[in-house]
Amino acid sequence: MNRREKQRLIRDAKQKAARQRQQRTQILGRIALYVALPVLLIFVAYVLFSQGPTYSTVEVAPDDHVFGDPATPVSIVVYADFQCPACATESQVMARIWPRIENRAHMIFRHYPLTASNPHAWTAALYAEAAGRQDRFWEMHDFLFVNQPIWSFLPEVESEFDSYAETLELDLERLRTDLENDEVIDKVRNDQRGGNAAGVRSTPAMFINGQRVAQLSASRIMELVNENYAEAAAEEEEASG
Repeated sequence: MNRREKQRLIRDAKQKAARQRQQRTQILGRIALYVALPVLLIFVAYVLFSQGPTYSTVEVAPDDHVFGDPATPVSIVVYADFQCPACATESQVMARIWPRIENRAHMIFRHYPLTASNPHAWTAALYAEAAGRQDRFWEMHDFLFVNQPIWSFLPEVESEFDSYAETLELDLERLRTDLENDEVIDKVRNDQRGGNAAGVRSTPAMFINGQRVAQLSASRIMELVNENYAEAAAEEEEASG
């Protein structure tokens, strides 16, 4: 066998080995697909069916927390994080101006915990929701914001939050059970999903009759509330003839 023939045989052997490797790769790929696809489909189905409905900034969800008279024509939807300092400031602003707008507007609080930067935000949201199951959502809401400088830097917050619950005379055993309730957890998760759909990326985020408020100052909020109230009154007058 001359040199050229030897080179041809070596080349043919290499090509054969390459084809065999390719065939093995294709077979393994098919096997992996057949194994992984059902698992992936099951996972996707679980995620889809385990997610509850989300609501826009012009809708009132059955489980929304509404402050004030929902019959008033102006809706204020707030997405907030209990550990967010700016959200605590926004809460103080709303408390200050509320007596001047309560006959025109109602406020809806929705959760948007930014857990990457605020590690206790999720727990705070669950405590507020669990308190809400004992009709004390807004009271716990106020406790969490007012005492935010105290608990934000604690290594663990459960005992601190329990003390707020005791002050509110809540049933602690029921509260702790509700903290692990799927409906409580889903409420927080679905609020956040709804916020994502509405374009919320930071907190606080406020919408007045569905329109995002860019500047959360007392004067700007009252201005928009009054404008929307006047528009609603004009429409009502026109409709009545």
